[in-house]
Amino acid sequence: MGGVSKGKRNLITDVAGLMVGNAQDDAIKTGTTVLVADKPFTASVHVMGGAPGTKETDLLAPDKTVTQIDALVLSGGSAFGLDACSGVMDGLRAMGRGFAIGDMRIPIVPGAIVFDLINGGNKDWDENPYRALGRQALENARADFATGTSGAGTGAMAAMQKGGLGSASLTLPDGTTVGALVVVNALGSVTTPGDTHFWAAPFELGAEFGGKGPDLTTGHVSPQASRKEQAMKQQAAAGANTTIAIVATDAPLSKTQCHRLAVTAHDGMARAIVPSHTPLDGDLVFGVATGEGPFVDQTRFRDIAAAGAVCLSRAIARGVYDATAAQGDIIPTYRSLNGLD
Repeated sequence: MGGVSKGKRNLITDVAGLMVGNAQDDAIKTGTTVLVADKPFTASVHVMGGAPGTKETDLLAPDKTVTQIDALVLSGGSAFGLDACSGVMDGLRAMGRGFAIGDMRIPIVPGAIVFDLINGGNKDWDENPYRALGRQALENARADFATGTSGAGTGAMAAMQKGGLGSASLTLPDGTTVGALVVVNALGSVTTPGDTHFWAAPFELGAEFGGKGPDLTTGHVSPQASRKEQAMKQQAAAGANTTIAIVATDAPLSKTQCHRLAVTAHDGMARAIVPSHTPLDGDLVFGVATGEGPFVDQTRFRDIAAAGAVCLSRAIARGVYDATAAQGDIIPTYRSLNGLD
């Protein structure tokens, strides 16, 4: 992939037309992230984890009627967090957005959630907070947004360190832009033993997640003993994992190609998280395209899909690298473990 470079922001919003909004509650240690565009966009999804939590994802299958959607939601809160989609729908409806049926408009807002209900935050709410968080995240949507302990990454945890919200982008030699957005809340680890080197290090551009380079040791054939599992009761920790992501491009992909983009992007997840796609994770990737015009040929699509996987690996590492410590945390950040705070 010679001649490839980071996008201007190194965020998914380097893809023309896309905006991201975050909203969070630091006391609860949770939040919501919304991806929206200036007009409806093509999308599909592929699930590889054994325990997903989703809304409206069936309609993203390539054979389903709806071809374009209005927004995507990534949220904390487990099943409670799916209500963030309702808040986004409320906001979009107020803007006059949505799929037209007669004189009605119905915003199409699929979403996915991570489990962050046992992370040191106060979960004793009287009213589900996620509908309000969803609408607030939509109102906050813009091209520049915070990563790490922000939005849906606020309460996330990977095996060895706090997780977070990550993003990365690439511009291909022909000018096509590809980007990724991810919430890292994995059962697996994003670092090799010793907490310093990221599994995604071979794909790092510059020092976007610390520049430590690859781990030169070998023999890493068994998962590490998880700090997350040690900090939580083993039984609870078994169901407290998921990495959810969006990979997007400004190329004019078909819905079927968006599905294949999502499938290929899972390679990037497997390169950055060990282990990934377990029965106890809900790992999934949405594939998004904003471009208009003739669908791309398979040679060009091959390069776009490969770039999507690379962006996702980098975004996962950046989400953990950018995470910051907060009161009540039950596991440390990457930065604190490496003397960066």
